[in-house]
Amino acid sequence: MADTATLMDSYTEMTELLLPNDTNNLDRALGGAVLHWMDICGAISAMRFCGNQCVTASMDHVDFISPIDRGEVAVVEAFVFDTGRTSIDVKVDVHAEDPRKGINRETTTSYFTFVALDDDGKPTPVPELECPDENQQALRDTAREERIEQLQRLVERID
Repeated sequence: MADTATLMDSYTEMTELLLPNDTNNLDRALGGAVLHWMDICGAISAMRFCGNQCVTASMDHVDFISPIDRGEVAVVEAFVFDTGRTSIDVKVDVHAEDPRKGINRETTTSYFTFVALDDDGKPTPVPELECPDENQQALRDTAREERIEQLQRLVERID
């Protein structure tokens, strides 16, 4: 394992054409299908970052901002924005792309935590996150701030 890895080492993008099998009776993406794509993309991002198998430990509040319609392309993006000793925090965003009109809009966002596993299936240390340029540092800072705000809103709802 390397001592450090960069945010861009973890950057992952997946695309899915929304077909009838993944839609509800309104011809829009099933929430479960979107969550599945987000979990897979986030796991790949975490694995690229640390070079080990990773399992999902948690998923924060999910915001379904806008629906994805049948025939649109779901673009799922993920990157590591923080780490613990064996854990990796990943921001995952989904956009819908209308390939005919060239329109792209935000649809879903969440934060996942993954745990890196060694060959015996035990938690294993992960590299430190490095942000060698301003763009990567800005992405990291924004993700951290958004997550903190999201968690604060959740606490306020509970109180």
